Amino acid sequence: MPQAMKSHFRPHVLLAGIMLVFVLVGCLQAQTHGIDVSKFQGEIDWAKVSKSKKVKFVYVRATEGTTIRDAYYKANVDSARKHKVLVGSYHVYSSKTTAYQQFANFKAVVSKKKQDLIPVLDIEGHHSGRLDMARVNKLLELMEREYGVKPMIYTSEQVYQEHFQGKRYRAYHIFIANYRGTPAVRYTLWQHSNKGRIPGIAGDVDLNRFHKKRGLNDIRMPKKVSKKESTTKNKKPDTAQQTVDTAKQVG
Repeated sequence: MPQAMKSHFRPHVLLAGIMLVFVLVGCLQAQTHGIDVSKFQGEIDWAKVSKSKKVKFVYVRATEGTTIRDAYYKANVDSARKHKVLVGSYHVYSSKTTAYQQFANFKAVVSKKKQDLIPVLDIEGHHSGRLDMARVNKLLELMEREYGVKPMIYTSEQVYQEHFQGKRYRAYHIFIANYRGTPAVRYTLWQHSNKGRIPGIAGDVDLNRFHKKRGLNDIRMPKKVSKKESTTKNKKPDTAQQTVDTAKQVG
């Protein structure tokens, strides 16, 4: 460097920059991440998966259409929960059968008692431009009635923009698949890669992360309240009539 040039090196600026990097890395590591799996991942070693910092929850493929049931569903759900990985289940939508038929398939496979996370209706991108929304809405309604919570809708940005931007869907959590960059639409979960690598899983797996303003509490199943707890909360012993009303509410 020529002598005439003065150095502008500022140690305190460099230190501040290094500290900022550590803060950002810490924030990224603190984020809650998850995966989604199906029979295509084969047999999974959930003991190993549960040790990964990238996996706090999993969505497991349960059913597709009217007759397809994932052969690995039960093993994945039971083993993941055994190793303290939060579990949710998803159904892949079909345009070939009715909402009632598809719901019957999903209900027969997915036990409400084993769900830590709200169910997901998976509507793949190939449905773009030709989605039967009456059928979709009925399937969402049936799932909500059975599991006591609105399902999350998984789809592409294009399908979301075509069909799910209206007021009717504002109360639903949205799960967007986009492998090129941050989604430009409203979302709760973002499937940002289909090439993830996790110890315990042979081959690629989908990786998911939350919107910065969302987290696990947004997609947890509603807490179960026993009849005894409900009676204690709602009982009003002021009058005999109020006691009768409380009993009706519990029953």
